[in-house]
Amino acid sequence: MATEKTEMILGTRNHGKIAEFRSLFKGMHIKLLSFYDFPEVPPVVEDGKTFQQNAAKKAKSIAKATGRIAVSDDSGLEVDFLDAVPGVYSARFAGEKATDRDNARKVLKMLDGVPWDKRTARFVCVICASTSRGKTVYAEGTCTGKISFEMRGSHGFGYDPIFIPDGYQLTMAEMEPELKNKISHRADAMKNFRKVLKGFLDSRKK
Repeated sequence: MATEKTEMILGTRNHGKIAEFRSLFKGMHIKLLSFYDFPEVPPVVEDGKTFQQNAAKKAKSIAKATGRIAVSDDSGLEVDFLDAVPGVYSARFAGEKATDRDNARKVLKMLDGVPWDKRTARFVCVICASTSRGKTVYAEGTCTGKISFEMRGSHGFGYDPIFIPDGYQLTMAEMEPELKNKISHRADAMKNFRKVLKGFLDSRKK
């Protein structure tokens, strides 16, 4: 008799993230739900100073509101020349109602005239899982690269059109999803998350 899948709520309304996480969770005995399955749950204000604080706040709030395990991530772009900006403000870098392209254009404008060797950057992702009682577990992942001189590609979301991972000549937005999901910061975090998830799920039963 097959065991029932563990339900986990993914704390995002970003369709791009939902698609990526569904791909990354593939093969695991988990039924992944999203915010769209719980429209009564209000959005969580991301006012933390670190990726970990934001991921934890979202996961804990959603888990408490639904009584289910919640998984949330906070991720962003850190550009070395800009002292790790935009960081935790990546999603609203060009303003609260800014689009992904608005944010990417702002980064390109701030790097106008900066040579290739000084355009180093990294994507960072922190994943947090929380039970309704507030028990949490974390995993972090990164992807290093450089910022391109212009936007290229139509895949992905966020800063993908301006980020070229180390070892590649394509921006993440020029890559097929299968490749991106092997090398991205979210894939790296998910690899680490898988290592701690079983112990986390087993411990909640005790």
